[in-house]
Amino acid sequence: MSRDTVALFEGEYRRYKALADRSIDQLSGDQLLKGDCATNAVAVIAWHVSGNLESRFTDFLTTDGEKSWRDRESEFSRRMENPAKIRAKWERGWRVLFETLVGLDDDDLARTITIRGIELRVDEALLRSLGHTSYHVGQIVQSARRFVGDDWRFLSIPPGGTAAYNANPTREKAPDAAGADGDGL
Repeated sequence: MSRDTVALFEGEYRRYKALADRSIDQLSGDQLLKGDCATNAVAVIAWHVSGNLESRFTDFLTTDGEKSWRDRESEFSRRMENPAKIRAKWERGWRVLFETLVGLDDDDLARTITIRGIELRVDEALLRSLGHTSYHVGQIVQSARRFVGDDWRFLSIPPGGTAAYNANPTREKAPDAAGADGDGL
């Protein structure tokens, strides 16, 4: 049972989760909830990503990825929950994803699943999900950086640090399930 390709997907998901986590950790509770007419609050984006992951990856191989119990529209409602509840929701979606990925092997990648009644190969569904997740993680990072301003702790190579990093590149590989092999950032 080979898991080489599935492990690559898992590593990339972990890389994006780490970027979002390190961004969210820099926000105050008020900043987490703050949005405007042009952007969703980080809390709203996190709620949506979690809802998407939980829906797509619950009974991943056997049921449609758009579950009847998911209320996607409400995910975009203004969130007034406390940061702990938002973080718990965020973690729940990721937990469902990672528990599902652990159960997959590379032979499963050619299997067919459905999302909203549309058939996709598992590898296609994973690529779509990874793209969707990384898009929203980028939104989280940019929003967080805007709120934190000059106190922002850079997630990768800080400005002016390229030469030093290139002399000792440590972040070119996504972490494995235990977080080893670099920080993936």
